[in-house]
Amino acid sequence: MAAHAPGRGPEMTRPDGTPLRVLVVDDEPNIAELLRMALRYEGWDVEVALTGSQAVSTARKLGPDSVVLDMMLPDFDGMEVLRRLRTEQPDVPVLFLTARDAVEDRVAGLTAGGDDYVTKPFSLEEVVARLRALMRRAGAQQTAEHSILTVGDLVLDEDSHEVSRDGVPVNLTATEFELLRYLMRNPKRVLSKAQILDRVWNYDFGGQANVVELYISYLRKKIDAGREPMIHTMRGAGYVLKPVEAMAP
Repeated sequence: MAAHAPGRGPEMTRPDGTPLRVLVVDDEPNIAELLRMALRYEGWDVEVALTGSQAVSTARKLGPDSVVLDMMLPDFDGMEVLRRLRTEQPDVPVLFLTARDAVEDRVAGLTAGGDDYVTKPFSLEEVVARLRALMRRAGAQQTAEHSILTVGDLVLDEDSHEVSRDGVPVNLTATEFELLRYLMRNPKRVLSKAQILDRVWNYDFGGQANVVELYISYLRKKIDAGREPMIHTMRGAGYVLKPVEAMAP
């Protein structure tokens, strides 16, 4: 897979405005988790299944808007999963993942009812782009509104890349902005160094977690300096962004 995470595209939702639901099916836990993180960053609800039987039962409960489906699974293959899915959800878009790049295999997947495919190793950007296209055709709504993130008195505009705290502008580098955006998209949630590396830097960054500490310190100097701190270190766990609690009068 390509080394870096996808940039977040315009927000897409179900027609009723709720998050899109995606089912990721892959028997390799690391790949499944990377896909889950990348797709969650799009604002989608993501469930993971590691076997064909688990995929079918999860799809029945989830009612996904799209499925990312590995061809090769330990119990039965992706073709059989697709057949079973389509008996209950005939129109759900399915994106096949396959290690096979022979024309026959691609044609077989599409002939069986798959909507698109990518071959391994794949880029996360490509998977996200293909899914967005499939779900847009299937009726997902794309909003044209500005995306403003707000945590306490901290405000981030994803379109203009402007950041302010308590109304005071904060100038950030591109990497600092991406790190802060990730923290603000997960307020009050402890994010490990590994998760931050995966999202903000490369997936194969080599475990150089010290870069996370370095950029957290940069952010603190710009966001928290002279103010009640919002960025907190959870020893042995990671970092969390919390709004400042209002002082009692």
